[in-house]
Amino acid sequence: MERIAQALGPVSARTVVEIGPGLGVITDRIAPRAGRLVVVEVDHQLALRMQVRFGNRIEVVEQDVLKFDFTAAAAEAGQKLVVVGNLPYYITSPILLQLAEHSAAVDVAVLMVQREVADRVTAEPGSRDYGVLSVTVQMYGATERLFTLPPEAFSPPPEVHSTVFRWRFAPRFAELGVEEKGFIKLVKAAFAQKRKTIANNLRAAGVDAAVVTTALAAAGIDAQARGESMPIEAFAALSRALGPLI
Repeated sequence: MERIAQALGPVSARTVVEIGPGLGVITDRIAPRAGRLVVVEVDHQLALRMQVRFGNRIEVVEQDVLKFDFTAAAAEAGQKLVVVGNLPYYITSPILLQLAEHSAAVDVAVLMVQREVADRVTAEPGSRDYGVLSVTVQMYGATERLFTLPPEAFSPPPEVHSTVFRWRFAPRFAELGVEEKGFIKLVKAAFAQKRKTIANNLRAAGVDAAVVTTALAAAGIDAQARGESMPIEAFAALSRALGPLI
């Protein structure tokens, strides 16, 4: 867990939010480094244990992380947050999307997730793992795989490998000239059925066939292209061409 703490960079003047500290394995490494450490733990007994163990060295928020207001926490801190955590496998995607929703409040996140999820969030166009989660997460900032841990690195060992990745928040919507909700809706439609071309997926989403043909041509995208082959910039060009039609 020392490698996770090091991956955060200098945090002596920063507010760090740890998601789901559990028994405090990561907390042990971060508490001495952070200017301020807020841990968000939903389990009452674990939250009490953390408070007793670390005392005033940390601030314990007993709450479901999906209800935690990162924007309000950043406003209270007077700075963007640094986020760290070993994310529960069953709510990993919702947590990632919540962080995206609060992207203006977060500077960087170092997160441990199931290896397959890390494969998706860091995937490049053309790879089998590239999809909705890849485009969505990367639209809010660059991702970088750091290292992978086998099951035996944990006690008790899980049934999966875990990968730590770093996410540097820098949303690209303004840069690429697209509206956030419309862009995300387009991406979801484009990957609705991965074996279909993007043209077919857009038509299935209710966009007129002639409009689809015109928009693809305007964006410089081949009519037979599939979503998994398209970089973020291509999705942005198509989003601009379609406007509010999707």
